Amino acid sequence: MDGIKIFSGRSNLPLAEKIASEIGEPLGEREIVNFSDGEIWAKYSDNIRGSDVFIIQSTFPPAENLMELLIMIDAAKRASASRVTAVIPYFGYARQDRKDQPRVAISSKLVANLLTKAGAERVLTMDLHAAQIQGFFDIPVDHLYSSAVFVRQVKELKIPNLVVVSPDVGGIKFARAYATRLDADLVLIDKRRPKANVAEVVNIIGDVKGKNALIVDDLVDTAGTFVAAVNALRAAGVNDVYGACTHPIFSGDALARIENTPLKKLIVSDTVPLRRESPKIQVMSVSRLFAEAIRRTYQNESISSLFEIK
Repeated sequence: MDGIKIFSGRSNLPLAEKIASEIGEPLGEREIVNFSDGEIWAKYSDNIRGSDVFIIQSTFPPAENLMELLIMIDAAKRASASRVTAVIPYFGYARQDRKDQPRVAISSKLVANLLTKAGAERVLTMDLHAAQIQGFFDIPVDHLYSSAVFVRQVKELKIPNLVVVSPDVGGIKFARAYATRLDADLVLIDKRRPKANVAEVVNIIGDVKGKNALIVDDLVDTAGTFVAAVNALRAAGVNDVYGACTHPIFSGDALARIENTPLKKLIVSDTVPLRRESPKIQVMSVSRLFAEAIRRTYQNESISSLFEIK
């Protein structure tokens, strides 16, 4: 495709390479280095004047991943790219989307402002923690859903007597999309969070005894909520517990916690690279979905069918 240029930051190069391969275009040449004091320097080796530039970079911690994306956007605009699209498979700081207590920042809005001010003219992302973050931007945001990939895989497992479980109230819409596609009942876990990164299961709303459960969520960080849900479901009489999580952040001892639960399998995407492999974790690539979205964006075609959830 003449006129398109695809580049990647350093946060998730394997996914970027898969996306470029699906599109049939090589990743553009760029130089990114850190000075001795840690500052990031970026330069495009290719001529991108007048090009439609797509920059692929997940912004999971450390914050340098976000800073690197901002610098690459700025460099592309100063190199006279005709349009710059930030392709952010995992949008960091999405959980800080409101003032849930006094004197705190709405960091996801701040990040939206930074991306726009840097020069991004469009954002392409997947499974935002809160859908309203799209409204924080004054530029177009295309929101893809991993369910298009995960549902096919779950169907192949042929799990009998399946119920889909939302680990909290905020994930109801997310879980309902799976339940509808899998023709399964929907179950809600009522949890309380006494402090950050600590979750307590209070109630399980729905019939789960003697059934198999699929817990669906947009991300797993410390795995506290996820492990609590697995244990609560097993205690309530569930036979086998499966999971589907888009963004495997897995901070701290999260992976070890998951491995020590009676979980059958956890399906995750490659929006965030795994620190290590695990027999309980199955990685499904979302590269084809992103590649098709990039292709349609470049050709000014509709991509609504890619991010529609029914």
